[in-house]
Amino acid sequence: MLRRKPTRLELKMDDTEEFESIKKELENRKRQREEVACPSGGGASDGEPHPLRADVINERIGFKPTPKMAAPPTFFGNL
Repeated sequence: MLRRKPTRLELKMDDTEEFESIKKELENRKRQREEVACPSGGGASDGEPHPLRADVINERIGFKPTPKMAAPPTFFGNL
């Protein structure tokens, strides 16, 4: 197997500036999504509790868990 020398990467000022601008854009988008999700700012300040993460996932996939009912008593052992 042939070995080659490791590739050297140079970090330039243009690269760091581009990274910072992209990072700010993503943060702004995230902040806007959060504002749209809860426009009141407080989230649960309107009196409604936030749904649990499991409830949100179950609703999204259409799973409706129902509690299992206790089995009716059997009379075979009591005779």
